[in-house]
Formats: sequence, structure tokens, C-alpha cells
Amino acid sequence: MNRYICIHGHFYQPPRENPWLDEVEKQESAHPFHDWNARITAECYAPNTASRIVNEKEKIIDMVNNYAKISFNFGPTLLTWMERNNPEIYSAIIEADILSRTFYSGHGSAIAQTYNHMILPLANTRDKRTQVIWGIRDFEYRFGRKPEGMWLAETAVDLESLDIMAEQGIIFTILSPRQAKQVRRIGDEKWRDVSGGSIDPRMPYVCRLPSGRNMNIFFYSGQIAQEVAFGGLLNNGEGFAKRLCSVFSEHNHTPEMSHVATDGESYGHHHRFGDMALAYCLRYIESHNLAKITVYGEFLEINPPNHEVEIYENSSWSCAHGVERWKSNCGCNTGMHSKWNQAWRAPLRESLDWLRNKIIPVYETGISKYLESASAARDDYIWVILNRSEDNVENFFKRHARKKLKDNEKSIVLKLLEMERHSMLMYTSCGWFFDEVSGIETVQIIQYADRAMQLAESISGASLESLFAKKLSHVPSNIVKYGNAKHVYGNFVKTARVDLLRVAAHYTITSLFEDYPEEAKIYCYNVTSKTNDKLNKGKLKYAAGQALLQCEITWDKSEISFAVVHPGDHNLLCGISTDMTANEYIEICSKVRAAFDSGNIIKVLNLIDSNFGLQTYSLKHLFKDKQQAVLQQIMEDTEEEIDDYYHQIFEYYSPIVHYLRKSRMELPKGIYTAVEHVLNCKLKKVLESKMPDIEDLKNAISEIEQLDLEIEGTTLSFAANMKISELMGKLSKDAENISLMENIEEVIKLLNGLPLILDLWKAQNICFKIWRQKSGEMKNRAEKNDRKATVWITRFKSLGDYLDVNIE
Repeated sequence: MNRYICIHGHFYQPPRENPWLDEVEKQESAHPFHDWNARITAECYAPNTASRIVNEKEKIIDMVNNYAKISFNFGPTLLTWMERNNPEIYSAIIEADILSRTFYSGHGSAIAQTYNHMILPLANTRDKRTQVIWGIRDFEYRFGRKPEGMWLAETAVDLESLDIMAEQGIIFTILSPRQAKQVRRIGDEKWRDVSGGSIDPRMPYVCRLPSGRNMNIFFYSGQIAQEVAFGGLLNNGEGFAKRLCSVFSEHNHTPEMSHVATDGESYGHHHRFGDMALAYCLRYIESHNLAKITVYGEFLEINPPNHEVEIYENSSWSCAHGVERWKSNCGCNTGMHSKWNQAWRAPLRESLDWLRNKIIPVYETGISKYLESASAARDDYIWVILNRSEDNVENFFKRHARKKLKDNEKSIVLKLLEMERHSMLMYTSCGWFFDEVSGIETVQIIQYADRAMQLAESISGASLESLFAKKLSHVPSNIVKYGNAKHVYGNFVKTARVDLLRVAAHYTITSLFEDYPEEAKIYCYNVTSKTNDKLNKGKLKYAAGQALLQCEITWDKSEISFAVVHPGDHNLLCGISTDMTANEYIEICSKVRAAFDSGNIIKVLNLIDSNFGLQTYSLKHLFKDKQQAVLQQIMEDTEEEIDDYYHQIFEYYSPIVHYLRKSRMELPKGIYTAVEHVLNCKLKKVLESKMPDIEDLKNAISEIEQLDLEIEGTTLSFAANMKISELMGKLSKDAENISLMENIEEVIKLLNGLPLILDLWKAQNICFKIWRQKSGEMKNRAEKNDRKATVWITRFKSLGDYLDVNIE
């Protein structure tokens, strides 16, 4: 067969980690999920690991890992997050590449990506090189093999970037058809113009590079890509398959490939059930023998280029003006704010270029004192990023150090390398892609810039902040109250800055509300407790202690003494000292303890304020996730009082409430609010119990329905989905527990009567897996008149019906 089809997904999210904590903090806009990475994983990345094939009754008949059948790349920073936060899905992606090699003649479905989605044509040579090298090494670490291809951020391309990729062993990349300028058959002299996207995408091309190296390029089908992303092609998997096949020649005598490249998020996040359309499309093509599914590496081996191409340099797939979207007010934007402009883009890039150029000599001069080669160490630092264990970092020093380094010298080296990492992260493309300089993506890259600047200042002693802020004052905002990026910097960036004292304050304050072990971890900081003293008197709380803090990234460390007092409301006072001796600590704490025991809170506050340094801390200094948890804890008593009050109203007015509803009369607003709150809480409490009581669940639902109340759909849907998945998880460990099956079935049956959005994806996966593992055994036992096995099969089929899984 000479017909081949390849579907490429570019799976990517910008790095969202707090630059000082190396973790993603809670993002309210992603509710009910913790953050956008978690949300898009649930909507897209996870579903594609077990995508559903359904029958005509919409029952699941099979589940497939789409990644094993398509070509794909994942952003390295996204995979870093996923490896930490969702290892199950991460492993499924890695396993898909291993499986794909059995399908595609040893060629894997995964390709690499430049490290943090920097627009390479706008980068300097040293950043281009490191981005390519880090992307390759990250890929090797995860997939256990060398990558054949590499995805360029936004497919933004220039010849120098291609040459660096070729030098590092990359043999192909994927571009938009609009990026091709002219082509000719190899050996011919005359070029043929293919501007405007008119290049034939069904074959690979070779691009000759100035160094004498070559890069193979695939130009995807632009029209089909548009239809996938924006034209509704994912509404039907069969239609998707036929559209891909529509580009083949009627009588093709040489291999042709129909291929498309889009954001991978099209398959589930941008288009709900897009993963299922993809899975059905692939199965339809194979089952009807329409073409052979392939990946780029395999097709390149089958059909090496017989044409060469010249490209438009400084071009991309998402900007009609080349790469102007990331440097000027070119007119490309999301289209959501018609009166806004992007005049901020150019001065923002100029500000970051200025900062980068100031940082380079700090790095080059600083690192040369300790390491043999500044560039080699920077390129090799990716292995430290991937594994920050002490042994691995020490091996890095052995490979690169000029001499045996002291502890403080190791910390300086790590700070310099982190400075370089953040000076690249600040160029992540999403910072310019959207419409406004105060948007979360742009604030994020300015935070990376601030972290790089902070590290530079700590090493060189030269202050860059005032000059940087001045440059940001020339970066205009579309929002009047902000005015310019200097305001954004002061309100959203500087306030996020973290140092060891801020970490110490976080540890100190939260120690009032939880018991830390002797060795604790606060994000990327390790805390070793030396002494700890806690007192409670009613709502009044007090804690003090001494501890050693160390950043596991920069190895920066500090010994602290601390004290904190909490009168019982949202106010508290925390003091930190870095130069207090053990004897001084003991003496001061004895005075504080005596004042606390006597109930002299004013004296306690004065002692902390006067003995633990000039700077004191409060709840506002806590990191976001823990701040919300602590406030929730502080508010528990208040919430209980409110709940009790609402329950009293509900109990007192219950007879008249039911009478009014039976009479189809409106409830007074105050009473309605109380009743709605009580019954929603009751339903939520049942769903969050270890094993939901069916009668309690029935009663809660019955009352809600009788009184025609609105339910908290988002919160209760989330709780319901978590509980069903949790119960199915229990069943996976006790698969023959028929009563548990009946309980799960009854829970789903009852919840189906409520206006909830039940996402049964995880529960269905478990159901499918249990059936595959147990069905053979149970059928054999049933044939031998094992009554329990017969009942099990009947019950499991019934459970499958409620989970929309076809058990046959």
C-alpha cells in the first residue's frame, strides 16, 4: 500500500511553577481543579491514554492509548509537572512510545521539543543551542532513546536553529505549509514557487543548511489542520478519517502521506470527546484498510526526500507576519478584546533582552572561577534539573569543577546556573501570545525575570531592579488602572518574591496548625527542626523553635529561631531571627512562655516583636495553597456556628417550607438560602463519607427534589466523581465483593437523577480493567456451576451498564 496517514499532536502547557517554590500554586480560574495543568490533564492528556471506542448504543466496547498510534511531542516542562503530580498518566505516555515502536518498524511515536517553548528565531545563539540540547536530553531521560524529530515552539524557524538541531542529531522537524518558499527536485536547477501554502504536503523535503548539514522537513496539511482545530472535524471520527484520505492521488504509484499537526489539546480540551473522535478515526482507517497509520520517522525511512526546499526564515504557524506576534503589535491576538492593542510586546521584549544581556557577564565571570567551561556546564545542567538528588549534583560538580568546591562555592555555582535557567524561562512564548501585559502568562515570565535578577544581584551585588522597573514603565497596559508593566511588576511579581526568611515564616506560622516531622519539606525547601515548643490556651496558640532551612535547588541555607502567637482570629504575629544563639533563644522563650501562661498577650506580642528581628510576618506571607488551608482552619468554628444557625432555621421552618412547596408558593429568600445550604451540605457530607449510606443519600436527594432546590453543581459533581472513582478503586482491590458492586451501582443510579456532570472516566477504566482480568476466570467457574461466579457476572454486567461499559 502506498497510502500512509500520520496525525501529530503538539501537547504543551506553559511552565506555571512559582519561580521561587518550583511548584504550581492554586489557580482559582481552573476551579474545581487545583490548577490549569491538572484541569487540562483531566480533560485531554488523561483521556487520550484510555480513549473510548463506543458502539451504536454509546456503550464502551474498547479503550485505546491514542499516543501509541499518533505522532506526538510533549513540552518537557509539562512532563516535569506530570511526572510529579500525575505519575499514572505520565507512565502511560512513556509506555505508549515503547508500544509504538512495535507498530512502526522500531520508530517511536514521540518526538522531542525545544525545552521551554522559546521562539528560537528571536533568541541568541547560546539560548538556541541550550534549548535544543536540553530538549534532546530531557527526551532521552524520559523515553530512553534518542529522538529522531524535534518540534519547534510555534513552528518558529530559522536556518541557524535547524543547523543546531542537525548538529545535535535531529533528522526532521514539522512546519506549516505557509513556511515553505520554493522547492525543486533534487538534481534540478530550477526552483518552483510554493508560497502561500501551495507546497505538496504528501512527501518529505530536505533543506540544505549553510554549514553543509541537512534537515528533513514535513509540511502538514494546513487546511485539514484548520478543520481539526476550528472547523468541527472532530465531531465525527469517521468523517475525520475520510477527510484525511481525501488528499491522496487517485492512482498513486509512489508512497504518499496525508498528515496533520495541531495542538494536542484539540483532542479533549478544546473539543470535548475529541480524543474519542481521534481513536475512532484511527480504528476506522485500519479496519477499512484505507491507509497505513505511520509516524514521521518510519515514513522517512520508507520514502526519503527526492525534493529539496527553501523556507521562509523567521516564520511560524500562528502569526501571519512571521514571528512578529512575539515582538510587536502586528495585529495577531486572540480576538477577545477588539479595542486593545499589543503595543506592549516590543518594549517588554526589549526589557527582557536588556536584562539577559546584563546577566550574561555575571554568569560568564562568576562561573569561570569554579568550573572549566561555562557553556558546557550550562548545557549539562539539564541533568541536575531532572534529578536534584545530592549524589547527582555532586557528580555534576565532579564533571565540571576546576577544583574541589566548598559548600558556599557550590551554592554560588547552583545560583548562577539557576539564574541562566530562569533567564530562558522568561522567554516562554505564551508571555507574548495573548492580549495584555497583565495576563497570567505574561506575569509568569516577568516572575521568571525577577527570579533571574534576584539571583544575579545576590552574586554580583549589583542592583538591576530599579533600572528594570524603569524599563517596564515604558511597557503600556490596556487596562487603565495598571497603566504600565511597572505597576504589574510591583503588584503581581515583587509580592510573589521568596527568600529563606519568607520560607521560615511560612514554616513558623503553619506549625501552629499542623505537626511537622523533624525532617519536613516546604516545596523545594528542606527544614530540619532542632527545638520545638507549642502551647495552647483556648483559642490562643503559641509556637517557637529553632530549625535549619536549606533550598534543595541552590543549596542556600540558614539557621533560624522563631516564635509565633495566634489570638484566635485572622490576626497573628510571627518573628524570625537568624543570629540568635541557643542560650538567647532559651532565655527569651522562657519569658514568652511565662507571659503566655499568665494570659498577658500584650507582653507576648511585645517580646516577639522586640527579640525576633526587625521584620515580622502574618497570614499574608503564607504561600497560597497553605494560606487557604490555614484560613479554612481558622474559619472552622465560624462556619460551624453558621451551619448550626442554618440548621436551626431549617428545623424550625421545615413544616411550613414543605407546605409552601406543596402549594407551589415561593419560599422567603432568607429561608430558601438556609434550606438550600443545609441540604447541599447534607448531600456533600454523604458523598464525602467513607462508604456512602444509601438511605442517607436517598433522603438527601428526595428532600432536594421535593423542595425543588438548586444544587451546587460544580462542587457536588466533583465530590460525586471522586467518590465513584474511589469506590471503584476499592472494588479493584476486592473484585469479588458483590455487595460493594451493588452499593456503587445504587450510588450511580441515585446520582443520575440529579443535574450533575458525572465524569466516570476513571471509574470506567477500572471497570474495563477488572473485566479483562476476571472475566475468563469467572466464566470458567460459572460453567462449573459456581453460583457465586454466576451472580458476579450478572452483577458486574449490571454495573457496567451504569458505567456505560459494554460487558460482553
